[in-house]
Amino acid sequence: MAATTKLFRKSLGALTQIQQYRSIAKLPTSASSAQRNELFNLEQRRQQDAIGRVEKIEVRYLGLPEDVTLVMNNNISTPYNCAQHLSEGHCKRSALALIDGSVPWDMHRPLQESCTLQLLNFNVSDPHIVNKAFWRTCSFMLGAALQRAFKQEANLQLHSFPGPNIKSGSFVHDIVLGVQNWEPTKAEMRAISAEMVKLAAQDLRIERLEVDLDLAKEMFSDLRFKSEQLPSIAQQHQSRVTLYRLGEHIDISRGPMVGSTRFLGKCTVVAAHKLANEGASNAFYRVQGVALPTGFALNHFAYGLLEQRAQKLNSARLPTEPFEEQRQMQLS
Repeated sequence: MAATTKLFRKSLGALTQIQQYRSIAKLPTSASSAQRNELFNLEQRRQQDAIGRVEKIEVRYLGLPEDVTLVMNNNISTPYNCAQHLSEGHCKRSALALIDGSVPWDMHRPLQESCTLQLLNFNVSDPHIVNKAFWRTCSFMLGAALQRAFKQEANLQLHSFPGPNIKSGSFVHDIVLGVQNWEPTKAEMRAISAEMVKLAAQDLRIERLEVDLDLAKEMFSDLRFKSEQLPSIAQQHQSRVTLYRLGEHIDISRGPMVGSTRFLGKCTVVAAHKLANEGASNAFYRVQGVALPTGFALNHFAYGLLEQRAQKLNSARLPTEPFEEQRQMQLS
């Protein structure tokens, strides 16, 4: 245990100290991560510049305080921009959009045609869609938190995160570590949980970007598992790959996700299950957690039951199984 502990960064201390990190800390950036972000920025700007003549669309907002038609810019305006026309409260509460009554849509994803728009928060009558996006976002954030928590010597590699299944009781992220005997301590689990809370405190916008396969390959050329997954993903999506970014952390997911890390409330990373050895010295692990959206509270006993349930190995498809069959892995 002593040997594996050396691979872990120091604990971040009491969660009451997290507020000092609000809006100032950034994810650590390696040379490859910096290049990935530069390519993301360049493609984002290229797509914006390619829009050309701005066309107007009508967005029919359905909801409180009243239904209203907004005239917005096609391929530029987002659901968040629509919320800005309504009130500050709509901007703060809306985690996800619903287009034409059936299509979940990221808050910061440009609208592509005239449509109806509903803004979803966690108090809507049927929260299934927004809860699923929240669970997916938690897995995405967990990947970022794990990268912050481990020292470089740990040889951490993010593999993927299965599609969200709220009934499973946990969100997950599958990783590979350069040790085959990691048995995380409670302190290590608390440290990863603290990284999740830090990300939430920073209120990082979650950005979505579709790219072609060649660019995706260039962006993830240094990451073995991502590179192996890309052809199958692109084949099932007309040679396109959907990326998400928070801070400087970029990963592959079809989405949608909630609009910001600030929607993460109480959160606990509860378990890391070894799945299989990988080569002579590495191993697959499934890291699992449980969380509540901002503004939701449970008493200590009730939340403890959720934590206990989340410790059980999540039965989602394993990373060691053929990727082309994993319809609920990074494609989710």
